[in-house]
Amino acid sequence: MKLNVPLLAAAIICSVYSAKAFAQNQGNRGDQSTRPEVSDVTNDRPAKGIQDNSFLVEEAYNQEPGVVQSFATMRGQGRDRFFAFTQEFPVGGQEHQLSYLLPYAYLRSDGQRARGVGDVLFNYRYQALFESDVTPAFAPRLSLIVPTGRASIGTGNGSFGFQGNLPFSKIVTDRITLHANAGLTSLFDVQDRRPTSFNLGGSIVYAATRDLNILLETVGERIATVNATGKIERQNALTISPGARYAFNFSDTQIVVGVGAPVTFEREKKPAFGAIFYLSVESKFIK
Repeated sequence: MKLNVPLLAAAIICSVYSAKAFAQNQGNRGDQSTRPEVSDVTNDRPAKGIQDNSFLVEEAYNQEPGVVQSFATMRGQGRDRFFAFTQEFPVGGQEHQLSYLLPYAYLRSDGQRARGVGDVLFNYRYQALFESDVTPAFAPRLSLIVPTGRASIGTGNGSFGFQGNLPFSKIVTDRITLHANAGLTSLFDVQDRRPTSFNLGGSIVYAATRDLNILLETVGERIATVNATGKIERQNALTISPGARYAFNFSDTQIVVGVGAPVTFEREKKPAFGAIFYLSVESKFIK
């Protein structure tokens, strides 16, 4: 599968502006909530330049009122290729956020050859804690998994399910931000079984400048699948991914591009080397 990067960028930008009406409707309700001003977390710190553009680890910052973010991630791991497109919308204020994720996969590992849309996620995230000089940001997420992929070819699971994640984020120095995740994914009915997978993740982000960040992300997973005989199998995987991202800032828009180099380790398998390409457009439609 060849991905047309210029076409992808155009699609993201167009989808951002198609979301303008949604953002304007929310703005007509008034800004019910804004990020509180605190003494330690100030906008002039380099770490504040780019905050919600990681590749593998979820950050705990909801979109501010009037801001819509659209981003795409392309990831190659071994012989497999994965694409995901996401849009995030604030709802009435920064406490509440809705989003969706559209996945596409091209699978070539383990002798298979398949491509198609994966299982779509619809997400709600609540900003339970705003970051301050002493407390981290905390924004738990709950997602509905819709079986839009095809289980017969491996692009989906064939079952509804849910996913939960607990992301924490904290600026610890003017240039360093730490992120931590803990989550699970549970499918309701896969061959009369209910497989549940778990994940833990963490990352450190160094702001070389306000517009250039260096990242190191780590994700550990305990993945549950149902084999052909109906038994649940579990596999542990560890992914380590160094990366970098750069922001282009305009009056009401921030465009972020990024690259990563993930390496995944699984028992009795060779390390799977990969690449991540990331593009984000974040626009403020309501002043």
